Amino acid sequence: MPIPLLDLKRQYTAIQAEAEAAVCSILASGAYIMGANVKAFEEEFAAYCGVKHAISVGNGTDGLVISLKALNIGPGDEVITTPFTFFATAESISSVGARPVFVDVRPDTYNLDENLIEAAITENTRAIMPVHIFGQPAEMAKINEIAKKYGLAVIEDACQAVGARYRGERVGGLGDIGVFSFFPTKNLGGAGDGGMITTNDDRLAAICRALRVHGSGEGGRLAYNLLYATDEEELEEAAGDSTVYDPRKYYNYLIGHNSRLDEVQAAILRIKLRQLDRYNQARQTIAAFYNRQLAETTYVTPTPPENTESVYHLYVLQAENRAQVVRHLADKGIATGIYYPVPLHRQKAYRYLNYQTGDLPVAEYLCQRTFAIPCFPELTPAEQAYIVAALKEAI
Repeated sequence: MPIPLLDLKRQYTAIQAEAEAAVCSILASGAYIMGANVKAFEEEFAAYCGVKHAISVGNGTDGLVISLKALNIGPGDEVITTPFTFFATAESISSVGARPVFVDVRPDTYNLDENLIEAAITENTRAIMPVHIFGQPAEMAKINEIAKKYGLAVIEDACQAVGARYRGERVGGLGDIGVFSFFPTKNLGGAGDGGMITTNDDRLAAICRALRVHGSGEGGRLAYNLLYATDEEELEEAAGDSTVYDPRKYYNYLIGHNSRLDEVQAAILRIKLRQLDRYNQARQTIAAFYNRQLAETTYVTPTPPENTESVYHLYVLQAENRAQVVRHLADKGIATGIYYPVPLHRQKAYRYLNYQTGDLPVAEYLCQRTFAIPCFPELTPAEQAYIVAALKEAI
């Protein structure tokens, strides 16, 4: 029985008529960038996350880079983060000229170990960037407490965790600023790239809005004044249709980015946002089934703390004989994924940081043992049972 790790075609079938009507309407309108759907999606997403501002961007990585720039983090600064995550987390820190400082992770949640953060703080530390890995929120109360003590910013990398809750509150509004990805494989995925920045801080929101469009125009002027505590003169009002020609966009105040969400992606994401809680509940139900069925085996299953609600972007197991298990599942037609084969501190791109094997033992241990099995909302009960049977056979 062939079972993919994720089947986007099944999800699309359920929304096909609504999605196609929305896309055709946009194509007929001639308004393709930063239009009515983008504005509505930002408002709806902010309401969903319980935050004041949601600023759409081209992708999650851009969201992280723009967030760092909005906090004025750059060369000479350090940002504490996890080595057990996708490369974009650390890459964003490096992209602004700052230095990622890796702190080991917890063996139970796979998140940044909040008890090790304080020892990694130096005079150059400017921020902490926890990742809500695999849809499981990090221990934000302790992280925020440390950040407040040392005057640090907290940037939530929530790219894998849309809809997850920590102590009843959704991720994305638990730090100074949060970032989400809408890559197609995410719990809330588009038909291409997309991302969102969330914050309750008016100042950060204004700067992020400017940075996503080249730091130009009236937004760029306002952001420049906020960042550098100055008072640039107000621009003249543009005449005519600003979608065709707006002279203000040719006045640039900051080095920004071309990172805009398009109308087609926003329309599709609006449709899926209305289904997101149902999608996440289905993932949680499947995860609970796996946990029950594998409880008496040697597999280590996910263990969300009582004060959190994981949305299982990935359902990740540990096995001492991972290679053997993965081969057996492949023979049975069951797709798997290795998350992650190499911890970030041992990536070749970060050789210059001089981390050695053994420096972050938990992350290194997990990279030898963790793997994901199918856990998408449309997975049938028969497929779930087949996967469990194959897992039991493998050991």
